[in-house]
Amino acid sequence: MKASIYDVAKRAGLSVVTVSRVLNNESTVREKNRLKVLEVMRELDYHPKAAARSLAKGKTNLIGMMLSTLDDSFFDAVIKEISDRLAAKGYYLTLSVDSDLSPMLFQEDRVDGVILLSPINEIAHMRELDKRKIPYILIDHQHPAPSVSSIVVDNYAGSVMAANHLLALGHKDIAHITGPPLFLSSRERERGFRHAMREAGLAPFAVVPGEFQIASGLEAADRWLAAGRLPTAVFAADDYTAIGVITALQAAGVRVPRDVSVIGFDDQVIASQYRPALTTIRQPAEHIGRQAVDIMLATLQGELPTPAKVELKPELVVRASTAKPRGE
Repeated sequence: MKASIYDVAKRAGLSVVTVSRVLNNESTVREKNRLKVLEVMRELDYHPKAAARSLAKGKTNLIGMMLSTLDDSFFDAVIKEISDRLAAKGYYLTLSVDSDLSPMLFQEDRVDGVILLSPINEIAHMRELDKRKIPYILIDHQHPAPSVSSIVVDNYAGSVMAANHLLALGHKDIAHITGPPLFLSSRERERGFRHAMREAGLAPFAVVPGEFQIASGLEAADRWLAAGRLPTAVFAADDYTAIGVITALQAAGVRVPRDVSVIGFDDQVIASQYRPALTTIRQPAEHIGRQAVDIMLATLQGELPTPAKVELKPELVVRASTAKPRGE
């Protein structure tokens, strides 16, 4: 006997109403409940009639997006642009934070296509989507994918821009705090920084591993303070790390930018609100969102014979956290 929605609700320990909301992709459902329902659906091999009707039509007008975190204002800007542009075209966006159960959200009878936004489990998700024959595109991917449409920001060029800004101010003792090596963006930002320093005939003051977190900046700055030796400038791989550096330095009485200049990457909302306002490399969030929707819709309409490869240029935004070294 086939499982029913009542069986799913009973096994999940939730109400039928909650299960129904999950099936209809309603945003009011708690993520843990959504994942629980999807897990039980898989265990019971449950296929709702509504989904079957969508499949029969061959279209759901839903686009799924998988991302690594919701705690990122840059991602927020990309998602908003994608959601607004999809809505204008009669489509709706459904989100999932990267997890082992995420592919369950993107079955072929639930979404027309998927956008992967800097996913952690990229390879596994690509395999799952290929197996289910669901069209997808990558934004800020971590691995080479020549057969898949992708959008990236030139992180290498952005980090060269950041380093050259500090070099042009007259800095020579420049440190870099990286992002996690898992991310291609982290590796490219470090590569660009090292290239710019070599071109200037200089060795980095230090290259310190980080995690795209405020704590990474706090820890690096605290170590330099404890050692009694500071760089004159720091290029952090993201804005949160940069803010951690500034916070630790200011707590120790070191003035930014008079004593140490600091530059970040991304142009998160907090970058312009922090004091001193943060010099950073801006990623074109709205342009990324527009390109993603255009490519996805062209793919669904069969108007994209070969994968699209888009590389966007970042922009240097000079604010109050960088200046010439003392004495110059």
